[in-house]
Amino acid sequence: MREVAIVAFGQSVHVRDSAETSEVEMLMPVLHDVLAQTGLAARDIDFTCSGSSDYLAGRAFSFTMALDGVGAWPPISESHVEMDGAWALYEAWVKILTGEADTALVYAYGKSSPGDLREVLTRQLDPYCVAPLWPDSVALAALQAQALIDAGLTDERALAGIAARSRTAAESNPHAQLRGPGPAGEPLVAPLRTGDCPPIGDGAAAVVLAAGDTARRLAPRPAWIRGLDHRIEAHSLGVRDLTDSPSTRLAAQRAGAFERPLDTAELHAPFTSQEVVLRRALNLDATDGTVRINPSGGALAANPVMATGLIRLGEAAARIHRGASDRALAHATSGPCLQQNLVAVLEGE
Repeated sequence: MREVAIVAFGQSVHVRDSAETSEVEMLMPVLHDVLAQTGLAARDIDFTCSGSSDYLAGRAFSFTMALDGVGAWPPISESHVEMDGAWALYEAWVKILTGEADTALVYAYGKSSPGDLREVLTRQLDPYCVAPLWPDSVALAALQAQALIDAGLTDERALAGIAARSRTAAESNPHAQLRGPGPAGEPLVAPLRTGDCPPIGDGAAAVVLAAGDTARRLAPRPAWIRGLDHRIEAHSLGVRDLTDSPSTRLAAQRAGAFERPLDTAELHAPFTSQEVVLRRALNLDATDGTVRINPSGGALAANPVMATGLIRLGEAAARIHRGASDRALAHATSGPCLQQNLVAVLEGE
């Protein structure tokens, strides 16, 4: 199998509201940044893939406008997924593995500020049995949190500790929207408080992938993708055990996460309770603190929907680039209560 690595990562400064900035204006500095890191020009990229959601933009085929930030002339090889950018990275990775490309640009963006995000995300639900009830994303996360508490797997104090740890870690992240520990916050949907939930915000991210010797030429220390897999839970919430994530465990197994020790885990856990589920599925509770979890602050510090998962991959890769990590796990999720899960294992040389 061809060696594929993340050779560059960039992201915007994530903000609560970017009303004065279009998607293209938000993307262009990030795209210029990752290309400058590698010394490549847009014409040197063999394949471009993006992740975003027309539901957030409120108009069909909104991603075609974002291509203005890439430059679609002369004609480029391009694709798009209506998913988090982590899944766009998966498509680009497969493209390189098949030998159809040596380099790929992957980007993702999301502007949650224009609408009501909690209502928008109800469109992910089963349209026959669940969506007509209009449970929003926070209410469903609260059901998952209560299930964990009822099972004796966590409590409200432990959840507040996760939030404090994550946002303390974000103090060293110049791109984070929330930095520094704060109070647990006001009750939102029991048992969740505002501190247990991610901020609503806008942002973008991009990575460059390259194969083999090309990657070694473009980056002093490439972050090699040693394994990558994604799985999905049943669509119906009623047939799932919300305290567990078998799809995350299986994806991690297929990606080789359990073969050797890890030192870093970037988990896409928008709610504190979801980190509890992911740690158990990935056996991170058994590492006795030897694995640093979300040193960037994670989704609790910045959650630009449709880019947050790609950022987890990028943050893990960036730690390898600068020598702060040797073997890292990156996780991305989509859908209610960790419905879809992608796991990647990244290593330095």
